[in-house]
This record gives sequence, C-alpha cells and structure tokens, in this order.
Amino acid sequence: MEKKKIIAETERLILRRYLPEDLEDLFAYLSDPEVVAFEPYLPMSLQEARENLEWRIQTEEMIAVELKSSRQMIGNVYLGKREFDSLELGFVFHRSCWGKGYAQESCLCLTRQAFDNGIHRIFAECDPLNSRSWRLLERLGFTREAHLRQNVFFRKDSEGNPIWKDTYIYARLHP
Repeated sequence: MEKKKIIAETERLILRRYLPEDLEDLFAYLSDPEVVAFEPYLPMSLQEARENLEWRIQTEEMIAVELKSSRQMIGNVYLGKREFDSLELGFVFHRSCWGKGYAQESCLCLTRQAFDNGIHRIFAECDPLNSRSWRLLERLGFTREAHLRQNVFFRKDSEGNPIWKDTYIYARLHP
C-alpha cells in the first residue's frame, strides 16, 4: 500500500491524493447511474474506472475523500486551477453517503484552505435540475451568479441531436 498523500483532515474525513488501491471504491460510485446522472460521462465500466483512476493519481486537481472510521474512499472533490487566481469546484460522492454532510464537510475544508493560500475566487457549475448540488453550494456560502440557458450538451438523442442542458454558475469570493 502506498503512503497516503494527505491534503487535509476534518473531524470525520481524510482528504488526500488518489492511490492505486482506490479502484474498487472509485468504481463503486462512478458505475452508479444515479451518481453520475448530471456528470458529462456515463456510468463507467471497471476498465474505464481503472483508466480514470490512473489520471486521478497523476493530477493534483482531484482529491479523494476517505472516511476515517472505515478507511473507505467515498467520493471526490475537484479543485481545478483557472486563470486569475480562481478555482473550479466539483464533487461526486457514493450514493450511500448522500445526506450525511460529507460533501459539505470536505468542500468547506478545502475552500477555506484555498482561500488561506491566496485564491481569490472559487466557482462551480451545475445543472439546475441537480438541486442537491446547488443547495450544497448555497450552504457553503456560494452565490448564484448566472443561469445559462441551453449552453451545453453531454449526450445526443437517438437521432444524433444534442440534448441541451442549462447551467447554474455559483461563486464565492475570498472573504
């Protein structure tokens, strides 16, 4: 087992870099259609999750969230570097962990850390139909800045036509 590269810890969570042994836990949530319903990708096969994990191990933008109590990796937070001292925030968690405050706990810790390290602005984009996501952003102190109408599509219908989606944009500035 590789040594964990810990980024931060909260009362219940370890926020760290991905490790090769995270494959089963990663596959468990990335293969769930309900978990990835609002993501730009479809549920992943084990092989796709394995390839995705290789990328996650190499990047500093994806942060694994592990439960201290069980040592299970339950989800991830994405902090993508953008221009002008900004970060883009995203999060995906195993369905069994929804509604337990893990996403809020991990995002709050990581956004505070980012602001403490000089980040000016953190923003997030989400589907207006994904009320769990935008409500969490509001609890984290983010403000809805925009509602973009039919600005993106991830899939096409059976006739090859784009299935357009709206996007909410939320942001929070350095306190």
